[in-house]
Amino acid sequence: MGIDYVLFDRLAELSTRFAPQGRTLMLGRQKFPIQTKHRKRYEATLQEHGIEGKRFDFLQEDGYAETLMEKLGFGAMETMDFSDYEGATVLDDLNKRPKKSLENKFDLIFDGGTVEHVFNVPAALEGLYRMLKPGGRLVSANGLNGWYGHGMYQFNPELVWTFWRRACNCNVIDCRAIPVDPDDAFGHVAFSDPAESGVRLRLKNQIGPGRTYLYYEVEKTEDSHLPDFALQSDYETRWQGHENAGDTRLTSDARS
Repeated sequence: MGIDYVLFDRLAELSTRFAPQGRTLMLGRQKFPIQTKHRKRYEATLQEHGIEGKRFDFLQEDGYAETLMEKLGFGAMETMDFSDYEGATVLDDLNKRPKKSLENKFDLIFDGGTVEHVFNVPAALEGLYRMLKPGGRLVSANGLNGWYGHGMYQFNPELVWTFWRRACNCNVIDCRAIPVDPDDAFGHVAFSDPAESGVRLRLKNQIGPGRTYLYYEVEKTEDSHLPDFALQSDYETRWQGHENAGDTRLTSDARS
C-alpha cells in the first residue's frame, strides 16, 4: 500500500510511546510519498507529537520509507519480501514457517498492507508471532473495507481479538478502523473485544464505504504462545456448557 498520510500520523503517534531497542522489520519495502492533497497536515502532525523536522526531511531519493522509520525512532529497518525485485534485505515466504534465523529476533514488525496479499493467512500470522521477541510489537494496517480487488482478503477486528489476544495471549494495545481519507465523515472507530460482551461487534453506520484500514498494535509477552486453533468469540460463548467437537483448551506449549 505504501505509507500514506493517515499511516504517517499513526506512526508519528506510536513513536512518542514506543522505541524499539533491537532489530526492526518492515514487511514489503513500503514507499513514502507526500500526498500533495494533505501536505499541510504532515507538519501539523510532527508538531503535535513534538517531532522536529519538516515533511521533506523524512523522504529518501528512491521513494521508500526506511528514512522515515529511522527518523521516527524505529531503527534501521530491515525489509522482508518474497522477492528482491524492490531491494528487500530479507527474502522469505510468509506462506511458510520463517527460517529459524528469523525467529524471536524482532522488537518491531511493521505490516503496512502485506498480509492481505498472502494466500496462507494463518501461516503468515503465526510466522509474525514467531519472528517477534517477547516484548516486541506488531503494527499492522490492512484492508477492512473498500479495498475491492486490491489483495486476496479484507480483515475483521474479530481476527485481532480471537487470534492475537485470546489464542496467543498477546496484549492488544490498539485496534481500530482508520479511513484512508482523513476527512472521511466516519473517522476512527475503536474496536473492543467481542468476548467481553459475548456478541459480535455492531458496526452498522460506523464504518464507511470508502477505503478503510484495520489498524492494530499487539505486544508479544513472556506468557504468549501459539495455539492449536482459534475460536471466534461469540461462538465460543454460545458453546460453553455444551458438548464440543474437540478440546477447546489452548495450551501454552501448543505449536511450539
